[in-house]
Amino acid sequence: MKTRLAIALLLVVASIGLSGCMYSKEMSQGNVLASQEFILVVQNAIDQYHVKTGVLPIKNSEETTPIYEKYMIDFKKLKERGFISTIPTNSFENGGSNIYVLVDPETKPTVKLMDLAAFQKTVELQKLVDDYKMKHNGELPSGQRIAPHFFDMDYGKLNVSPMQVPSVYTRQSLLYFILNESGTVAVDYTPEIMKVIEKKSLQGKLDPKQDLRQLLVDEAYYVPARSYPYRWTDGKPTPDM
Repeated sequence: MKTRLAIALLLVVASIGLSGCMYSKEMSQGNVLASQEFILVVQNAIDQYHVKTGVLPIKNSEETTPIYEKYMIDFKKLKERGFISTIPTNSFENGGSNIYVLVDPETKPTVKLMDLAAFQKTVELQKLVDDYKMKHNGELPSGQRIAPHFFDMDYGKLNVSPMQVPSVYTRQSLLYFILNESGTVAVDYTPEIMKVIEKKSLQGKLDPKQDLRQLLVDEAYYVPARSYPYRWTDGKPTPDM
């Protein structure tokens, strides 16, 4: 949250000014199909760039940058070398509500999207938590403990209505927020991870050490923005430090 990348993302979110209307438009069936086409075009450009130059067209990031925010695609590099003619309309660089990122950059660089609506809402809630913490001698607006080191939010302490964010994985579903013991806010992807596990009957096949977020990455075009790793503990996905 305190890295230069986080500051840059804050500026991006502020400049876009996402609204519920925009988000609904992005999630319509036509826009989902368009996103699939955009991803294919960008993936082809990335592959060609990588072959020609030996490097990936990504923006600089710090070592501590969260894994799914670390490898943001630099469309300027792709355009300057002629690997792409038009920046996707759903990317924030072109007024859209997605950031294009890469996963598995060392083995198989794969294009994915990061949802700015989730990022924006997390930033808003983080500010409320930070303000509360400062005014209450370091106390957190935490509710019930949901896992070791993690709590749900007590919105009554913040004097605001419960906050949610639309899921990019399941239409018309809402995701809630969690708080770790140091006061960092994250989106809770437990329901979406569990849906994948149940759909693929993975309950007896999971390694307790694996990061279950990879299941979402494998199943969808989106990475789980603003999240912690999840482990399979006591028969359910559990956030982990």
